[in-house]
Amino acid sequence: MWRYLAGGTAVIALIVAGFVFFNGDARPRPLLPAQPISQVGGAAVASDPLPDAAPEATDKTREQKRFDRYDKDRDSKITREEYLVQRRKAYARLDVDGDGKLSFDEWAVKATTKFADADRDKSGTMTAPEFATTAVKRKGPARVNCPPAQPAAEES
Repeated sequence: MWRYLAGGTAVIALIVAGFVFFNGDARPRPLLPAQPISQVGGAAVASDPLPDAAPEATDKTREQKRFDRYDKDRDSKITREEYLVQRRKAYARLDVDGDGKLSFDEWAVKATTKFADADRDKSGTMTAPEFATTAVKRKGPARVNCPPAQPAAEES
């Protein structure tokens, strides 16, 4: 008796599945809304046609960006002066008394400041937890430039 009941249920399920499958709307919907069309001299013309290809992003690498930061006059060459500008700025920040010479204390000011900030108990020595605060804070992972998406091949 159970076999007849299971068989009847299966037949009804197949009929319902066939009805849903053959009467369903299987056509793909458009990805973009339809463009408004205007009449020009009796001919239908899209008012804002879409370009044939998507614009591509510029492909600047990290080194190209770094090069551009140094190349101030944008002649695709870095002169000695352009290269040394960054170094002069860093030197000027370190030369606290402005005499044009770096003493060891001026040169080591960042390290001594970092040590003084980490030495919380001002004992002149750092414990392991204090030393851990001196670790360099790294930036997150660099962005990965993914290649542009390729259009799917149409199947016929």
